[in-house]
Amino acid sequence: MKLESEGGISNRIVLVFLFIFSFCITKGQQSPLNPVSYWVFVPYIYNPAIVGSKDFLSIGINAEFQGESNAQLISGNTRIKKTDSGYFSSPGITEFRNLGIGGSVYKDIDGLSRNIGISGSASYQIPLNTRRLSFLSFGASVKAGYHTISSDSVGLKNSLKKTYYPNFDLGIYYYGTNFFAGMSAVNIIGSPWKPDTLGVYKVPVSKQYFFTAGYKFLLSKSLNIVLEPSVLVSATDSTFRKITNNINPILKLYLQDFCFGASFHSNSEISFFAQFRYPRLFIGALYELPEKTAFFKKSPVVEFTLGLNIQADKSRFSNHSHW
Repeated sequence: MKLESEGGISNRIVLVFLFIFSFCITKGQQSPLNPVSYWVFVPYIYNPAIVGSKDFLSIGINAEFQGESNAQLISGNTRIKKTDSGYFSSPGITEFRNLGIGGSVYKDIDGLSRNIGISGSASYQIPLNTRRLSFLSFGASVKAGYHTISSDSVGLKNSLKKTYYPNFDLGIYYYGTNFFAGMSAVNIIGSPWKPDTLGVYKVPVSKQYFFTAGYKFLLSKSLNIVLEPSVLVSATDSTFRKITNNINPILKLYLQDFCFGASFHSNSEISFFAQFRYPRLFIGALYELPEKTAFFKKSPVVEFTLGLNIQADKSRFSNHSHW
């Protein structure tokens, strides 16, 4: 694949994404609400088209702790494998189809609110060159949520305590050897509006749109040093008029089996994260500095991630790097 051809494809993909994105960014809330580190460690949670974009099975757990609140997210994704018949004395070779699957389960406890959800995702990757180094992927997720609130604790008798609600996500994602970009619509059905007896409570799930793009710069091939600047833009119903406040730059630096980075939020919050891979096990942590307010001091956010990357040993497209 020539660099010129890859650059031309990347430019066309960017123009398409930006054109569509300009119409879709006017909606939005996150699902799950927490942990926030899924933005960095498991991006397929907010864009199902990323599911199966790597040729190995990845299973992980993310956990958040902030004061009395906590959240856990268990997720996994893989590309579907196939085995071609061998010839004479040659054994069969494991290859991959253009299909990816994934899923997640999460629990979010925040004060009196309890939110539990489950999702299943699928994607289809279209190769954009004969060497299969760049793909355009389409994905979808179906989700089910269960929300409860301890209303009796605050004196709201006979109010809503349990709510079941379905939802689904859609996404598109381009990725190559260096450049990637994606756009997704999350919680398209929105929130099940069921107010309590006072008419002031709403299940904390609503529409949200994401746009992400980034580029990998190879700084040292012998030392495997790669710099990856990227941006994540998200918008909700209450914030889409202030697009500049929804832009979150992210910077990653890969050093062999280590990854370090920072995420800069428009509301003056900064997150620092690190991840280590050995050789199939990965572990990481994220620390978000507390938000500065004029009235109170917000607790810092501490999150951890732990998981496995499992790769087929006989893959024709085997790659040591699991980043």
